Amino acid sequence: MKKFMKIIAICVILVLAVSVMTACEKKTKDSYKVGIIQYVSHPSLDNCYQGIKDAFDASALKDKVTIDRQIGSDASADADCASYAKNMAAAGYDMIIAIATPAATSAYAATDGTDIPVVFCAVSDPVKAELVASLEEPGDLCTGTSDVLDLKAQVDLIRAMQPDVKSIGVLYTTSEANSISQLERLKEVCGEYGLTVEASGVQNASDVPSAATSLAGKVDCINNFTDNNVVNNLSVVLDAANGAGIPVYGSEVEQVKNGCLAAVSIDYVALGKVTGEMALDALTGADVTKMSVRSITDATPVINTDVLAALKIDLPAAYAGAETVTTNK
Repeated sequence: MKKFMKIIAICVILVLAVSVMTACEKKTKDSYKVGIIQYVSHPSLDNCYQGIKDAFDASALKDKVTIDRQIGSDASADADCASYAKNMAAAGYDMIIAIATPAATSAYAATDGTDIPVVFCAVSDPVKAELVASLEEPGDLCTGTSDVLDLKAQVDLIRAMQPDVKSIGVLYTTSEANSISQLERLKEVCGEYGLTVEASGVQNASDVPSAATSLAGKVDCINNFTDNNVVNNLSVVLDAANGAGIPVYGSEVEQVKNGCLAAVSIDYVALGKVTGEMALDALTGADVTKMSVRSITDATPVINTDVLAALKIDLPAAYAGAETVTTNK
């Protein structure tokens, strides 16, 4: 019996030794291949990438990491992301960083059954997107950052800009879990103020023009989330709103610079930097399955003074100190 227990003890020691050696090997690799999949190119997601790059450039691993960045095209982004993810997984990349929910779900599916971690950026509701078991403890080799919006602050901004507002329109993509989740939260917030939310779902970019025109004729304003399909077609939404003489509210500063009236803005460069720091921790041995999803809590009111003047809206006293921008020319 004692001999048997001694053998068991030796086996345990050997297993622990192998584990330690493996961990040390991971921490002292000479090179890493990291894939970055960005759903599409628009200012919000480009800022996410910039933040990630800033984190890697400031790291001691800078010269050891080779980054392969792939961006989906507007017309076929979902298929592109799926293809990029499969190729990266098959090539045995050390990690995939995915910017936006569709890119994250593609990366997570492609790495199933492998030991390749996925670190996502700008996923509003990673639980609903089935990327993590919980925000506190993901449970699998997938974690990252959330760009969840402060919708109460956003509605407070809208009410200050338009004291007589009764209805808020929302254009959203029916296949984007984040947009559905945020729509539910917006309805809850608006319900507390007696406001109605008129939602119009679209499936792809070709649906946006008619949906935006119809929606603009029914509401006092339009509020945009971080819906990638809608953000990528923001000019179409703005044209419809301008035709109806109503404002569009964005979710971050780049949308305001492109013609939205205002937003309680998330700093996507800062969010990307946090994502990059998490990715670096994971590369050097941190347990991804226990890395909590992180978010940026600070949000800044931003107002477009050109749009403010065009709509003949007075700047509310409560936002006299807000950041101001003008429309990109």
